[in-house]
Amino acid sequence: MQNLQNTLVELLRDDSNYTSEGKLLKNKLTEDALKLETSLLKYLLKNDRLKKHFFIDVDGTLVFDKDKFIQFVNDKEFLPDSYTSFRNKIGLLDEDGKYFSEKRDVVLAWPYKDCVLEGGQDKEDQKRNEIFYNEVLAPDEIDRLFDPKVLTNFKRYDKDGEHKDPDDLSQNDNLIIKGNNLLALHSLKRHYRGKVKLIYIDPPYNTGNDSFGYNDKFNHSTWLTFMKTRLLVAKELLSNNGVIFVHMDYNESHYCKILLDDIFGKDKFQNEIVWRRKQATSYGKSKFGIVTDSILFYSNSDEYDFFPIFSKDDENTKKYIKERFIYDDGDGRKYMKSPLVNSLYRPNLKYVFQGINPPENGWLYSKEKMQKLFDNNELIIPDNSDSRIYRRIFLDEYKGQVIQSLWTDIPIVNPMAKERVDFDTQKPEKLIHRIITSTTNENDLVLDFVAGSGTTLATAMKMNRIFIGVEQMDYVNSVTIDRLNKVINGDQSGISESVNWQSGGSFIYAELKKWNQNYIDEIEDAKATKRLLTIYNKMKAEAFFRYDVDLTKFEENEFSKLELDQQKEVLIECLDKNHLYVNLSEMDDATYDISNEDKAMNRKFYGLG
Repeated sequence: MQNLQNTLVELLRDDSNYTSEGKLLKNKLTEDALKLETSLLKYLLKNDRLKKHFFIDVDGTLVFDKDKFIQFVNDKEFLPDSYTSFRNKIGLLDEDGKYFSEKRDVVLAWPYKDCVLEGGQDKEDQKRNEIFYNEVLAPDEIDRLFDPKVLTNFKRYDKDGEHKDPDDLSQNDNLIIKGNNLLALHSLKRHYRGKVKLIYIDPPYNTGNDSFGYNDKFNHSTWLTFMKTRLLVAKELLSNNGVIFVHMDYNESHYCKILLDDIFGKDKFQNEIVWRRKQATSYGKSKFGIVTDSILFYSNSDEYDFFPIFSKDDENTKKYIKERFIYDDGDGRKYMKSPLVNSLYRPNLKYVFQGINPPENGWLYSKEKMQKLFDNNELIIPDNSDSRIYRRIFLDEYKGQVIQSLWTDIPIVNPMAKERVDFDTQKPEKLIHRIITSTTNENDLVLDFVAGSGTTLATAMKMNRIFIGVEQMDYVNSVTIDRLNKVINGDQSGISESVNWQSGGSFIYAELKKWNQNYIDEIEDAKATKRLLTIYNKMKAEAFFRYDVDLTKFEENEFSKLELDQQKEVLIECLDKNHLYVNLSEMDDATYDISNEDKAMNRKFYGLG
């Protein structure tokens, strides 16, 4: 059988779809065998030994035995790499001896669509072939994974500084949660389901260059799963009249549009905002310079608040008024002329009005509306029947300039500007200000579950909105919280001057209580095998392992032969991902040693008696 595998490897050696560095890509082979992929079948039929072994002759017709082929490819007795052999030995297979990852079916939209991507989001994960956990979880285990989590390290920040274990907590508090954003979102459901007015997120773009330190190099299927699991619970948090804005670049925007259509409904798509974020960048003779991002705008229902205008105090409107409102009606009322012609041909709007012939494509409005405008003295009727009718728009009735979906007037934050907080992908407060202004009122709840440097949160605070931010990277303390403390103390960068921000406000900070996640963090930080073995011995005493791991088969000398990255992956796979963080339902379990102060704060936060 080993020789047969060598034959298969040699046959496929030059096809990068099926082999890499002389090893079979078992996931791809399994996937294509399930689909009866023609290219794979042609390879197998080229070799007499493989053809005889994997095809059955039925009255002169060869029938591919895909089950036999898949079992062969994934048989642990014929896998030469030491990593796979080791993980098999300690039992990281299902009850049938098959790989969890190989057992998946290919679904209509993308592989692993119905899985849960916990998404550690650490740069170290980029070195792994699989950046998310593929374990088969039963529905009750999924429910357990999504149970509310214990929060710890509660603090309130206000103008007087930091206060531990604050006495008062309410839904009117601004809130930052540090920890995995998928599990944090599920923890928020208990109190915030249906209460969020606006969600803005600027997720990893899948470029590999994210300056926030996220794992930013998924393949398409894992990126979509990462997004899907989070967007589904985010939708539950939105109010009936809530809206969501997802900020993307060209790498995944089109995939994300289809995903959002699936989750929110194609009819809930409201607009694609195109933001010119920088000047043209040269990409060589074969490509145009990429200068824009897309912001996909969806509503949760047909009823939502939308205020798509610049106020008269906005610099855009002031400029527009100065240039366009240059006429006087004789009674001191300033107005502008607006043509009433259609840009597209509308034969139903071609009619003679007040003796004036219609333009080539028709009038802008119906005859009834035109008559109403005429009766209100809003139309300028020419003497010549072939001349154009204009509408008077009076300045004293003008509410402001309508915001277009092409935003070219908001530059990305200048590296030398006060607003910059050392992240290349930081968005300007003015951008978030426009979104918040267009869709919310004061005291509405704004959520950003990829909070990053805190632009959404800082802008919301200056605009007297309540915010919730979720961030799992450690810089939440050195960057995000520091920025918000500056806002509380009167920071004058960003939109501060335009909204007359002085100082004030406060926010609550808390962290998801880690358990197995602690060991994952330690494993990823380890620099040598000796350190990993120390962590493993600690894990044996305290961690929760997967039910199918046989620790008696764990031999240190064999483990030490693996590459360091493979050692890390094996240890992480051994951990039960349902125990990454401590469930609220187990807060009183002595195993977790939750302090009385944390227990009291969790009861306040979750509204427990």
